[in-house]
Amino acid sequence: MKNLKKYLLSAVISAAFISCNSNDDQPVANNVTLEFNNTFKDQTIVLGDATATNATVNTSTAGQTHSFSELKYVISNIRLIKADGTEIPYNVNDLDKGATVIDQAKPTSLNYVLNNIPAGEYKQIKFGLGVKNSLNTLDQVRFPNFYAAAGANDTEMMWEWGAGYRFTKIEGFYDTDKKELSIHTGSTVEGEEGNYTQGVDAYRDITLNLPTNAIVDNKAPKIVIKADFDKLLSGKTHTITLSSGTGMDDNATPNVHTAVQMLKFADNLGGNGTNDTSGMFSVSNVQN
Repeated sequence: MKNLKKYLLSAVISAAFISCNSNDDQPVANNVTLEFNNTFKDQTIVLGDATATNATVNTSTAGQTHSFSELKYVISNIRLIKADGTEIPYNVNDLDKGATVIDQAKPTSLNYVLNNIPAGEYKQIKFGLGVKNSLNTLDQVRFPNFYAAAGANDTEMMWEWGAGYRFTKIEGFYDTDKKELSIHTGSTVEGEEGNYTQGVDAYRDITLNLPTNAIVDNKAPKIVIKADFDKLLSGKTHTITLSSGTGMDDNATPNVHTAVQMLKFADNLGGNGTNDTSGMFSVSNVQN
């Protein structure tokens, strides 16, 4: 009887030890990688100048051809939503740690790593296309890293006359005669320096459901996000035809097109915030 009790006690201790070790092996946090794939429909975009033969050419719903020589946009205010609905914000008030410039010309920028995400299952991701109003100032002291990255000569994501950041910056060509295409979006201010008020709000909040839950545990998942720039002209909200000129309806260059025209591009790329909260974005797959 004593031997049986010793055996049972030993078994309980062993089970508890194994259980403790098993729990200790489970991380409390891990990384999540966001991979951005910029496309025209299902074709990954290749940039090129007006004479390039390999640049990806897209045709809009209105039958207008266009290609890009430059493609950049800002992602910020990232939040991951757990299966139970809990929202996990990722440095949402720190542009240095929680914002990035996606640049099609820089492959390394297409993968953005979120560090120390709590372990669990995630069903949804939210993020901003652009910078929310409360942070959209060119603050070199508060956010020196993002300021430098966004303002570098080969990025130029600062919108001087708007006193904030460019949210998207697209350069390229349209129609068969390769007229110049230059589309920039970003929020604006009104008034005089030192007494600015909010003008046009071009920031867009994106919500995307994941086709498969992202599982953060011993493995660090990757969420592949497709940004379909076919929506630039052929969006869910607006069908746009590009035209060059000085009229109120002309829209091919930023020094000409009005805030009204600019917001049409913002709606197509980032959604209109009401019946469209995904814009050009979707989640292609989750790699656990």
